[in-house]
Amino acid sequence: MKYRDYYKILGIAPTAEADEIKRAYRKLARKYHPDINATSEAEAKFKDVNEAYEVLKDPERRAAYDQLGKPEAGAQGGFRPPPGWEGGFEFSSSSPADAESFSDFFETLFRRQGQPFGRAESGQGRDQHARLQLDIEDAYRGDASVLTLRIPQVAADGTVQLQERSIAVQVPKGITEGQHIRLPGQAMPPLGGGTPGDLFLEVSFAPHPVYRAVGRDLHLELPVAPWEAALGGKVMMPTPDGKVALTIPANARSGQKLRLKGKGLPGTPAGDIFATLRIVNPKVTTEEARRVFEQMAREVPFNPRAGIGG
Repeated sequence: MKYRDYYKILGIAPTAEADEIKRAYRKLARKYHPDINATSEAEAKFKDVNEAYEVLKDPERRAAYDQLGKPEAGAQGGFRPPPGWEGGFEFSSSSPADAESFSDFFETLFRRQGQPFGRAESGQGRDQHARLQLDIEDAYRGDASVLTLRIPQVAADGTVQLQERSIAVQVPKGITEGQHIRLPGQAMPPLGGGTPGDLFLEVSFAPHPVYRAVGRDLHLELPVAPWEAALGGKVMMPTPDGKVALTIPANARSGQKLRLKGKGLPGTPAGDIFATLRIVNPKVTTEEARRVFEQMAREVPFNPRAGIGG
């Protein structure tokens, strides 16, 4: 995604005041308006000018945009928003009606669940959206969590400051990635005063060292020794609820998938755990271990390359 320098597009300095931003926008909008300038280049410029103004005219979006900082020269083609961007800001407005014509850069930073842009001045506030990242164990047990949002606010002296807001969240047991938690009345109130809307938190799972969640099912790779795979038997396997004994069938193969029913994320029905076997060979570091493997090589008739004509 390419970084967009909205100040450069409007031809103003990053320290420009609101009136200066408006004057620059009006001048460029007249210059590139389709009714005045019919060239294809002017049409693209007109869209760029509108997008830049949509961000810089709004104190909240401008403050968040300024927090990004400008990438170093030569790195613009691979710009990525900082980690936690989507879950770390809360905006009291969304996309304008013609936001479909805006760039991917704008969409990535400021789009909120497809809600229409525009600000409610008073009365009932708009619903808002943020992301809540959980550990898989939090979803398995159900747990209390705290969400911290950074909220751009205009102070009495006209400056924009970022203030942190912490919200207690009760995570429902068995919630899955992509589901929403609704917090009634926890959105920002309208500028003109009134009743706040609801805050909707989209759940995502933090990368886990063992499990990968797919819906309520959990997947993991389970290492087994060659003799465990060959002879079969029970091995201890981790689950979010503690270790359990998993039965390995005799002559199990690497890549074979075993199912532990009902041990995934809770629900109706509960999810399953799928363990994909990975045979791990021990390192031969002693003479005794070497003798064992040499004996197997002599006495066990086995050619792993037989299937490919080896």
